[in-house]
Amino acid sequence: MAATLGLGVRSGRERLRLTQEDLADRVGVDQTRISQIEVGKGSGAPLSLWVAIAAALDQPLAVSFTRPLGEMRQPSDAGHLAMQEYLLSLARATGRAATFELPTRPSDPSRSIDVCVRDDRNRVLIVEEAWNTFGDLGGAIRATHRKEAEAADLAAVIDDGPSFRVATVWVVRDTANNHALVARYPAIFVSAFPGSSRSWAKALTSVSAPPSEPGLVWFDPGTHRLHEWRRSGR
Repeated sequence: MAATLGLGVRSGRERLRLTQEDLADRVGVDQTRISQIEVGKGSGAPLSLWVAIAAALDQPLAVSFTRPLGEMRQPSDAGHLAMQEYLLSLARATGRAATFELPTRPSDPSRSIDVCVRDDRNRVLIVEEAWNTFGDLGGAIRATHRKEAEAADLAAVIDDGPSFRVATVWVVRDTANNHALVARYPAIFVSAFPGSSRSWAKALTSVSAPPSEPGLVWFDPGTHRLHEWRRSGR
């Protein structure tokens, strides 16, 4: 740990274009101490010194305990999986067939629908995309449009009766960050998801037919319930 932190001190100092003497002056120690720390000889340094160095480098120190030994490690996508598990359970409860990570192009395993629900009663394939957080909003919307098109290809080969249509919904984790994102780009979200959020929430939790237009609903991780996205001004 001392070696790793030492490298971090050196990297941070060089980023700020400080000499060892400059950093030592900021922290209140001599240059020799900084030199020792940077080469990995800081294991005996008090925590207060590490905190002072971190502050001087504008890189707050983060210290925490790891999980207890032997405790089961959660998957890195546990939050996303929990949402998919919930959507699969809703499909079962409403008498629909659902597939987890349905591949839309067998030659490319990365191209899949989070949860694809086949609603024979209403002749609909429902593309359900679960979002824990966002890295690239525009990319996420483009990917959803691609999945819609590929789902339409799948719907076209279902030949046991009237043709199926495709309906799409985003199920978004109800967090402050996600609410802030939606509030920051209201026109984008209204344009991308014009379908009634209330109707979508009802359709996912009952046997009602989903709206024809794409929609967005919130997923509350505390209660494991869906609720309506209320557009601003409504």
